[in-house]
Formats: sequence, C-alpha cells, structure tokens
Amino acid sequence: MIEVKEVTTKKERKQFVRFPLKLYKGNPYFVPPLYGDEMKLFDKNNLYCDQAEAVYYNAYRDGEMVGRISGILQHASNEKWKQKRVRFTRFDSIDDQEVADALFGAVENWAKSHGMEEVVGPLGFSDLDREGLLIEGFDQISTFEEQYNYDYYQRLIENCGYGKEVDWTERKLRAPKVLDDRIPRISSMMLKKYNLRMGTAKNTRDFIKRYADGIFDLLDVSYDDLYMTVPFTEAMKNNLIANFKLIVDMRYVAVILDENDKVVCFGLGFPAIGEAVQKSGGRLTIPTLLRVLKALKKPKVLDLALVGVAPEYKNKGVSSALIWGVMKMIVDNNLDHAETNLNLEDNYNIQNQFKIFDSELHKRRRAFVKKIV
Repeated sequence: MIEVKEVTTKKERKQFVRFPLKLYKGNPYFVPPLYGDEMKLFDKNNLYCDQAEAVYYNAYRDGEMVGRISGILQHASNEKWKQKRVRFTRFDSIDDQEVADALFGAVENWAKSHGMEEVVGPLGFSDLDREGLLIEGFDQISTFEEQYNYDYYQRLIENCGYGKEVDWTERKLRAPKVLDDRIPRISSMMLKKYNLRMGTAKNTRDFIKRYADGIFDLLDVSYDDLYMTVPFTEAMKNNLIANFKLIVDMRYVAVILDENDKVVCFGLGFPAIGEAVQKSGGRLTIPTLLRVLKALKKPKVLDLALVGVAPEYKNKGVSSALIWGVMKMIVDNNLDHAETNLNLEDNYNIQNQFKIFDSELHKRRRAFVKKIV
C-alpha cells in the first residue's frame, strides 16, 4: 500500500530534495539542481511567494520513500491566461504505476480543493524554472538548466490520464566546416539599415549596470505570448542578476541596441557546468567549486540560456546578427557546440535561425494536461 504524505517537517523536506539523488545515483546523464536552491522552495518568503502557492508530497511503501511530486497554483499564470490550472513539477518515482497514481491523485485532489479544472506539467513556477518531461534523448546529458528523467515516466503519466499539450525541442549547434561569408555581410547590412549597433561593456559588472533593465524589459515583451510564461517580478529580476554576477562571461553575451541605446535583441550563453555539479549531488563543496571554476574558465559546451528579440524587429532579419554572434562564440572560443535548451516545436522563427549551423535535434520534451472536472 502506498502512503502519500504532505511535506511539513524538516526531515520530510530533506527526503523530498534528496530522493532524485538516490533514484539517479550513478546515472551519467542526470544533472542535479543546486541542493541549497531546492531547499529554499520551502521558505515562506521564497522567490515566488507573491504570485503562487505550492504543495509538496512524498510517497512511501513500508516506510521507504518511493516517489515525490509538487503542485503549484500559479495565480499570475491563471490570471494572464484565463485558466483554472494547477501545475505539477518535480515528479520523480520508481517504475510503479501505483506510486504514480497515488502522487497524481494527491495533486489533483489539492487542485480540486482550490476550485481548479486542469492539471498541467511538468512546469515550474515560471519559464525560468525547469520544465518539460524528457521523451527523447535519454542518452544525452542534461544541461544544468533542465531536468533529466527516466523513459518510463511518460508511460506512468499517460496512464494517469494525461495527454500532450505542447512539445519543446533541444538542439546541439556546431559551426559548419565552411562558414558562409554571406552571414556576416547580411548581419552588418541589417544593423546598418535599422541604425542598430552591438552593445559593449568593460566587464560583467558594467554589462549588468548598462543592460540588465533593458534585457528584462525585452524578456517580458518578447516572451509574453510564449506558452505559460508569467510576468517578471522584482524578486525574479534580482535573483537573476545575482546569478548573472556569478556566471556571466563577456565572451558569451551579445546585445543589440537601437539609436537610443535601447536593447532590441540579446542572447545570453553560459558555460555548461552540468558535469561539474554531478558528483556532489548539487552541493557546492570545495571540489565542486573548483570544477565549476574550471568549466567557467575553459568550457567545452555553451548553454544558450536566454534569447530575446523586440517584436518590431522579429521579421526584419536583425536576429541574424545575433546568430552570427553565437557562431563566433563557438568558433573563437574553440567550443565543441552550443546547446539551445528548450524551444517550442512551433516557434518557427527561432527554429529557422538554426539552419545556418550544423544542427542536431537530440532531445524532445513535453508538457501534459488533464481535465479534472
């Protein structure tokens, strides 16, 4: 018999955070989130306390933990999209349908108690959280920004009555063996035509001071109509800026400005640190920090974290300058490839930009939905 308990004690919180570390122990593709960040989820004044509420469940059989799940009532999302939904996230389980049924049943009952009509996921508190269930690419290491899962998760979720809502794809982008010299010419022409220029900065601190506000403003606008996004809050912005200070490297950022120094296009890449945090289970031990510093200094892979284009420039070819910038990042820094992270499968604007690369679609993720009333 499966016992599902709402997480309320310090011991249960630790069990919730540690369970996937045990479930994926020795798995070469699983990359854990930072342990400290996961524990902060339980703080009453967490990053999303002003726009969402959450519940956490552990599942046990004969006293042994066999699964976990979290439900999120994202008020800002429901208000924006005119929905009555609860999101599920951080679902992890042994390969046992009884466990999955019990966990999803708990979240669905919680959703009904709040008057909700659907459950959707995996989705986090915002677009910056880990989202999407891996359904293809189980032999690929996860990026630090996204979550790995076993292939049986899809079967467990679908057997609970969930169906596809959207898919995301992820790609490896490599520079072609022969670079097309038309690309930099077109990029230069587009910038000149619209009186745009590439932004510069002396260092990371100067970059954040000059462009952080403009990037966030553009994020809100350019991501506004993307699936299940929510507006940025001041707390979210401050958290991102704090993280930027630690990992932003001027070699891997590109900003395009208009004649009034307004940010109209940007791309932020981060050196891949997934392998660096694998061994420690996401804990920032001294050996882990040394591995992270090494990965930041001389990365093999670049994670493309955030890309944004102002709506008025989306169909004018301006993003070609940004894509050329990514190409130069790969070539100039002798990187093996760049990882795109998640792109909606029907976001043809961004998908078309990848055609100039030696591109490999190597992962696919899915969000599921179920009506509960």
